[in-house]
Parts: sequence; C-alpha cells; structure tokens
Amino acid sequence: MQVEFRLPSLGADMESAVLTAWLRKPGDRVRHGEPLATVETTKGLIDIESYDDGQVLEELVQPGTRVPVGAVLARLEVEGASRAAAAPTPTGAAPPSPLLSPMPQPATPAAPVPALSSAEAMPPGAGAHTRISPAARRRAQELGVSLEELARSAAGGIVHIEDVEKLAARKSTPPPDARTAMRATIGAAMARAKREIPHYYLGHSLDFGPARDWLTRHNEPLPVKDRLIEAVLITKAVALAASRIEGFNGYFRDGRYEPSRSVHAGAAIAVRGGGLVAPALLDADRKDLATLMRDFSDLVTRVRAGHLRSGEFSAATITVTSLGADGVDVLYPIINPPQVAIVGAGAIREQPWVHGGQLVVRPILTLALAADHRVTDGRGGARFLRTVADLLAHPEAL
Repeated sequence: MQVEFRLPSLGADMESAVLTAWLRKPGDRVRHGEPLATVETTKGLIDIESYDDGQVLEELVQPGTRVPVGAVLARLEVEGASRAAAAPTPTGAAPPSPLLSPMPQPATPAAPVPALSSAEAMPPGAGAHTRISPAARRRAQELGVSLEELARSAAGGIVHIEDVEKLAARKSTPPPDARTAMRATIGAAMARAKREIPHYYLGHSLDFGPARDWLTRHNEPLPVKDRLIEAVLITKAVALAASRIEGFNGYFRDGRYEPSRSVHAGAAIAVRGGGLVAPALLDADRKDLATLMRDFSDLVTRVRAGHLRSGEFSAATITVTSLGADGVDVLYPIINPPQVAIVGAGAIREQPWVHGGQLVVRPILTLALAADHRVTDGRGGARFLRTVADLLAHPEAL
C-alpha cells in the first residue's frame, strides 16, 4: 500500500521548516527509523526518519522549499498498515517517534495537508485565478516585482497597486537574523505553554555530598573521556523517579494524559549563538551511567554541530534543565508541551547544613519541579522530588 511521508512537528514552537536534502531517492529502500530527509529549523539541521519499512516512490518537495508542519514530502510503498497514514499527527503536537512504540492517537485524524511541489508554498486563492490590474502591472515593473511573486502573495481576486507596494515594502525589509528568529520562536512557544498549561512549582534542597563523594571515587581511575559528570547522575535519578511515580512521564494531548511506557529524558543543551534545545536521552531509566554519559556527550556534540535526528525531539517524555554552571541557585522552568513535567537544577553550593545532628558545611543542590496541574498535584510532586533526593543519596544504585 502507499503511504504519505509528512513533515512532523518537532516541538510546540515549530510551524515550518526548509527541506535541505533528500537522503534517499525514488526507488531506494528505507527501513523504519532510518533518516529519509534533512530539514532546517531554528534549532539547526534535523534528519527526519521514516515511520515505515518500504520503498520511496516519489519525492514531492524540492530541496530549498519551506513547508508547513504536516505537509506531504514524499510517497512510499509499504507492506501492511502505516502509523503515519492511519493517524496523522495534529499540527503542533509531538508525533509518534519512529524510535518508540506508538502512543495512543486521537480518534479523529487531522485533515491532511496538501503536498507542495513548487519552490514556495502557494496561499489560497493564488495562481491561475488571480487577476492583476493594468495599473498594478505597471507599478510592479517600476518597483521590480515579478508577476509570479504577485500571484504567490495574492489572497485572491484582483491585485491592485496597493498590493504591489506592500509586497515591494516587504521585500525591502531585511529578514531577522537567526538569533532573533530563534528568540521569537522560543518566546512564542513558552508564552503558549504558560497560557495553556496550569503550572505548579515545588522546590527541594538536598545534600549532594554522597553523590559527589561517590562520583570522585568512581572517576579517579578512569581516563577523562570516560568520567561521569554531575548532570548525568541527576538525569538518571529524575528518569528513575519518573518511572516510579505516576503522572510525570508522558504527554497531555487532546484533553487527556497519555502515560509513556518508556522514560526518554530531554536534556536541555545550549545552542551556539543563543537558544536552547532539549533532545531526548532514550530509555534513560534503563541505561547504566556509563552508557548514559556516552549518549549525553554524543547529543552535546551533535547539538553544537547543529545536526540532530527528528526522533530525538519528539521522543522526550520529561525534561531536565540546569543553569548551575552559570551560578544560578534555583531554576524555575516552563513545561515543554505536550510533556507534563520538567525539572530544573541549580548550582551545587557549599552551605550550612545539619548533618548527623551537627551543623556542618555540605554541597547543597536545589531542584525545582514544574508540573501540569491537570495531571498531578502538589502531593504527588512532593513524592516525586523526595524520590529523586533518595536516589541521589545512594548513587551506587543508580
């Protein structure tokens, strides 16, 4: 059977992307989870993976084209039913990752988005039915605006002089630089998250001494490239807590909570030139610390190079973020929809602490949990943070 290969949403802040390259050509075989195309977003270059085993029949979009989320990029011939064809992902929601077992899908699929075949999307009403007045034609020639551009920009009906001048003004306005565009995109996504998700916040300070002492002993005989860092211990503890305490690992979509069978911890990583991405460390609760450290290092390297895989964006079920390296004591993060929880870690500071009945100086870490009140409440959040603290008090068991 034939299925459509669509541009997935790679986060709530994504509306479109530019197709930069095809990694397979018509006639090539592709397996489930293998990269099929590369797109460019404000987060960098991202390889889009196939949801199916099959053969590429037709590529519908040329490299260099900007396409909206949900647009059909290609058609594949596959055997059996296709997840992508059977239940298209609604625009703005995280799609099922080809690296995961499928999550429950909404009963009513979203309306399909038509394929694009030109170098730029044509809005409704443009094309053969667009008429351009003689005066507008003359003005377009004076301002150097092509009739094709006018047709693409028209909303239908007759194009007048005012339409020509507006298009010429837009063309003369320099586009925003990449940093400005990323800040605007992130700002819009976070505003939406705060507006739509009823956040609640809890903080918990813990003695990080046992974890730091164990980390020192563990790293001492190892070469530098194999040593663990504090962030990996924190991420593993959060992932284990998410697997044990219900309501913090999954997605809120279509008015209901969808728990995930696996814990994929999003790791917030700074992007060169500003901005932040949070690709997933897959199965973070089940991997040993050495493997998790290698995966984390690989993610950081590829984020710095600006090249990730689509499954790493759509897979995260809970996120861990930190500004401890920048000296921040407490970080109150914003949930990354459709996830339902995020943990912020501050700096580990030497502070007065009661230990063994005595006032001593200990390394103290403050964790902040932001969670979705539609799914959990403060009592559940307190249990979650206490579980993370208990796990970090026994790092040898992580």
